[in-house]
Amino acid sequence: MRIFKFLLFSFIFTSSLYARLNIVVSIQPEVSFVQAIAKDLVNISLMVKPGHEPHSYEPKPSQMKDISKADIYFSIGVEFEQVWLNKFQDINHKMLIIDLSKHINKISMVEQHHKGLDPHIWTSLDNIQIIAKDILDTLILKDKQHKKEYEKNYKKFIAKIKSTNQQIKQILKDIPTNSTFMVFHPSFGYFAKQYHLKQLPIQIEGKNPKPRQIIKLIDLARVNHIKAIIVSPLFSSKIAKQISNELNIKVVKISALDPNWSKNLIYLAKIIANK
Repeated sequence: MRIFKFLLFSFIFTSSLYARLNIVVSIQPEVSFVQAIAKDLVNISLMVKPGHEPHSYEPKPSQMKDISKADIYFSIGVEFEQVWLNKFQDINHKMLIIDLSKHINKISMVEQHHKGLDPHIWTSLDNIQIIAKDILDTLILKDKQHKKEYEKNYKKFIAKIKSTNQQIKQILKDIPTNSTFMVFHPSFGYFAKQYHLKQLPIQIEGKNPKPRQIIKLIDLARVNHIKAIIVSPLFSSKIAKQISNELNIKVVKISALDPNWSKNLIYLAKIIANK
């Protein structure tokens, strides 16, 4: 009987000692960031599934179960969080909610788009470094016994961010400062800021442009020697194709929510540089 109790205690103690943290994140890039630092030491649940828009997302009942079991929620400032974060906290009072945008200097949306601050903070490599540090600090706070592993993985992650930055700088080295690139939805404002570029969005105040506005956009595209129009797979490319046909340029699909952040931003730089 004593042996059985000892084995049972050992099992319970070992299970609790090596229990993985349950983490919930809002968007796909966050999954990549957390995985880079935590590897297999945590369980990660994603709110906004592929093919969905984070501005107006509504979680499914099965995702509420993930919330109820979560130790940490990493928010990032996307719009659906404004409605749902308090509800998530009500479901799980013990869950720690960490805002990964809290240490980021946010920029305003471009003039002809929505008023307010740009939520797409993860499209800048400088911002990803800040996000990574907040993830690291939170993981260590909740799981001190794996501090060395988290720190080791974090250093590798930072090295990859810096390497990606150097590759992008090399791709853009011949592009004049304040060069303009055209996008359907203005998701890459932070990328533009970091590399001294300007994005020209087709959407106006979150809506499709009217015929007169399309003519103006075509003129601006000609003046700025636009070589391609970048569209998100989540939006219709009908108007982008209309403009591209007029200018005889290509339409390229790039999602700001792509989990392969490094490859995605390098590809964006190549499109802007026409390489």
